[in-house]
Amino acid sequence: MAEHRVTVTRTPAYDVGYADIEFEIFGDEEKLGKLHLSRGGVDWWPRDAKKNKVEMTWEQFRDRLERAD
Repeated sequence: MAEHRVTVTRTPAYDVGYADIEFEIFGDEEKLGKLHLSRGGVDWWPRDAKKNKVEMTWEQFRDRLERAD
């Protein structure tokens, strides 16, 4: 099983304003991608992506997670 590591670029806890909160996601020391959270929604940037991000509203994100069950 892969060992995962997540880093946060902004702490401590606070209300998210207009700037994204960015998480870098690693599996077995290999970067999997970045997760950006903002008031407007969720963006997933695959490893080394410059353009091809996946954008979702919070409602779309909820629906996708609930469908995964």
